[in-house]
Amino acid sequence: MSAEEAAAPTKSVPEDDGMTWWYRWLCKIAGVLGGISCAVSGVWMCVTVNPLNIAAGVWMVLNAFVLFLCEVPFCCQFIEFANAVAARADKLKPWQKAFFYCGMALFPVVLSFSITTLFGNGIAFATGVLYGLASLGKKGDAVTYARLQHQKQGDEEKMTGTTDE
Repeated sequence: MSAEEAAAPTKSVPEDDGMTWWYRWLCKIAGVLGGISCAVSGVWMCVTVNPLNIAAGVWMVLNAFVLFLCEVPFCCQFIEFANAVAARADKLKPWQKAFFYCGMALFPVVLSFSITTLFGNGIAFATGVLYGLASLGKKGDAVTYARLQHQKQGDEEKMTGTTDE
């Protein structure tokens, strides 16, 4: 058995981050739509003479590129490092992606506050919000919640020394 065959089964499987398949696809679709809106709005922002608008437009086009690179690397097949960047982005926890995407989307708005930057970065920001909600985890079921409430009520009665007997 060669060293490559021995190392093959020990490849690390990406840990489950608690996201369902449909929520993961929703985040990816939101990332693609955010990239499209950032790219279109960014190009529109560059058609001006104001340097801050041009800087915000260039940043928005860069945001679009990063969103496409991280969420749908097959759209960037002509870039050699696209798969490596996408693999690294997939290893990030949802809260890290949320922080990154929301920060990327806020910078052009701070740089040049206008309707174009708000709408252009809105979907990219929403992608960050979706990843942020994913980091909160799944909602608990009603049975577990009722059991915890009943247990908490029993603990309070024991502390006060009163019971309903």
